[in-house]
Amino acid sequence: MGTRIKIDPITRLEGHGKIDIFLDAQGDVQQAYFQVPELRGFEEFCRGRLAEELARITPRICGVCPTAHHMAAGKALDDLYHVEPPPTAKKIRELINSAFIFEDHVLHFFYLGGPDFIVGPNAPKGQRNILGVLGKVGMEIGGQVIAIRRKVRMVIEKQGGRVIHPVCNLPGGVSKGVTPEDAEQYRQLADEMIAFAQLALKAFSDIVLTNQEYLNLIIGDIYRHETYYMGLVDKKNRVNLYDGDIRVVTPTGAEFVKFEPREYLEHIEERVEPWSYVKFTYLKKIGWQGFTDGKESGVYRVAPLARLNAAEGMATPLAQAEYEKMYATLGTRPAHHTLAYHWARLVEVLYAAERFKELAHDPEILSPDIRTIPTEVPTEGIGVVEAPRGTLYHHYQTDPKGRITDVNLIVATTNNSAAICMSIERAARKLIKKGQVEDGILNMVEMAFRAYDPCFACATHSLPGQMPLIVAIHNDQKEVIQTLVRD
Repeated sequence: MGTRIKIDPITRLEGHGKIDIFLDAQGDVQQAYFQVPELRGFEEFCRGRLAEELARITPRICGVCPTAHHMAAGKALDDLYHVEPPPTAKKIRELINSAFIFEDHVLHFFYLGGPDFIVGPNAPKGQRNILGVLGKVGMEIGGQVIAIRRKVRMVIEKQGGRVIHPVCNLPGGVSKGVTPEDAEQYRQLADEMIAFAQLALKAFSDIVLTNQEYLNLIIGDIYRHETYYMGLVDKKNRVNLYDGDIRVVTPTGAEFVKFEPREYLEHIEERVEPWSYVKFTYLKKIGWQGFTDGKESGVYRVAPLARLNAAEGMATPLAQAEYEKMYATLGTRPAHHTLAYHWARLVEVLYAAERFKELAHDPEILSPDIRTIPTEVPTEGIGVVEAPRGTLYHHYQTDPKGRITDVNLIVATTNNSAAICMSIERAARKLIKKGQVEDGILNMVEMAFRAYDPCFACATHSLPGQMPLIVAIHNDQKEVIQTLVRD
């Protein structure tokens, strides 16, 4: 008779999830399941609403990454109303998005993912948190983490209207421009952001890369999958977090396809499994071959490492130097090492800071021309941006009066959901032998999903659009007298 091991709840992520690991009679892993038991039906209750409301509704999907949804919604509404925002409006949006990517990546590295490396994967669970990180890096750096995130979030609040759920994007542009005083403040902040990004990369180098045990863990076999990779790129195939074409490369790094956001349905397919509310996406031209990797599998990955793998470089000089250093250390490009997502995330922190500086110094960002008023009848719109957790798709359709008739959201984590399941099972199989299960080993299994920085509150949208429900009615003796089922 085998044994069942349950990790419930899993920790240091946004949303809810659990892991069930089944051992055979010899104590080895027979199968491991990653389940997301919550459902958030945003696609369903967006129907019937006025289209322009979606830029305010969809960010409520999540309190961690609302800015990314606001940006994708803004771009989708531009497309829906057939209107081109002025260049200044686009730059203001990208400025906000760059600030958001920066502070969100910093949050994940130091608060969520970092404890596994900075404190150690086998450290007591009470130390694997931000307090343990502060004990390792020191209160001075800890204070800088808090201070820089506060300052950068101020930009989102000032330009976006709110820091948690921004409200600045309108069809055809934004609601607020940048004043000369704000621009000067942003320019000074940009230098602080770049300095902090370099400090974070140095901390990663000093603490992680110089530790041979940690480095072996990153480049070893436990957390490795050969998949396709997806990300937005500019015209030179460099990483772009706000705009561009979507590029997919094969496990060997060759370009598989590059397409415009409006063409996404030609290349991406979605499916569901009965044991999870997360949808699973795959490359349509290859097809679904199950939870397997390799060139014959349609599974692909998104988010920091995937973006760097899918691109041919970074668009800013300091980030490019770090990009080259990362791949020189890992030895291959594309890199298939899941734990290297943490390193790639810090490279993107530096890129976001540099891009923020470029935008803050751009004279055009001060122009009062921040919106083109829509004049055409709305029909269908698609908006794509890079969220911290990967490529994010918003797709809206309306009636002639602008009321939503259909919504499809492929959230960043949805793109990674199949790979997350594969990574967890692989880690469990590699780490658990002969029934030897300790807290540190279970944490190392969790590290497999934590590298992706998943947001399951965002990602849980079922294709049927309704949630199975079981209601058990008890009498005063706590006996079940009736069961109601909706499936």
